[in-house]
Amino acid sequence: MNDMTLTERAVNATDCKITARNVQVYYGETHAIKDVDVDILDKTVTAFIGPSGCGKSTFLRCLNRMNDTIDICRVKGEILLDGEDIYDKRVDPVQLRAKVGMVFQKPNPFPKSIYDNVAYGPKIHGLTRNRAELDEIVEASLRKAALWGEVKDRLQAPGTGLSGGQQQRLCIARAIATSPEVLLMDEPCSALDPIATAQVEELIDELRTNFSVVIVTHSMQQAARVSQKTAFFHLGNLVEYDETDQIFTNPTDPRTESYITGRIG
Repeated sequence: MNDMTLTERAVNATDCKITARNVQVYYGETHAIKDVDVDILDKTVTAFIGPSGCGKSTFLRCLNRMNDTIDICRVKGEILLDGEDIYDKRVDPVQLRAKVGMVFQKPNPFPKSIYDNVAYGPKIHGLTRNRAELDEIVEASLRKAALWGEVKDRLQAPGTGLSGGQQQRLCIARAIATSPEVLLMDEPCSALDPIATAQVEELIDELRTNFSVVIVTHSMQQAARVSQKTAFFHLGNLVEYDETDQIFTNPTDPRTESYITGRIG
């Protein structure tokens, strides 16, 4: 029985992609995130849900050090990616963001061609030796983002000329072109219409075969559709973290139940 427990622990350790312990975030004097402990699994979609201003996006931005860009923001505690401390002084945040890609709320393609949007990351990180390799990465990334069929004949057209849903899929292609291990998505569908939202949700489900995906969403329905694990944040606290089905059908904390049933939020 003890051997079994050790084996289970070993399996859990290998499945865990990101480990956060006692994470605190301050904006100046404001304590925005309090005592967050969470293990984010590999090859899994994890949804962060909670009312506006509860800290879910702030915590998401801790995972690739995007909060470093905010002068008054301080992050304390420990966040490990594959056992390595991402806040270690020797870690280059630019290299970290190649490993932990991010897709934002509003599609934000660069004012460049579709091809150059996707090629940008591999170029600046020196991931290719020649044009043929770059062409391969661009095509593979656009295919993974379910966009290749729609744009393959106009790769030199501006990315900003695509529809909103296509622009968001282009941003996903751009994020995965550097072969990240984790993909962070901050409300990636909130600016999209229902059809484009459905396409991106379908894509998220496919992406988890290659990546650990973490999505912040204001839509509980979306969290229920796309994720296997759900974390509920409230007033800067991680209230509950469990299997998505468990969170939505049988939460253990009354605050979670109040949010799910619409009494708070």
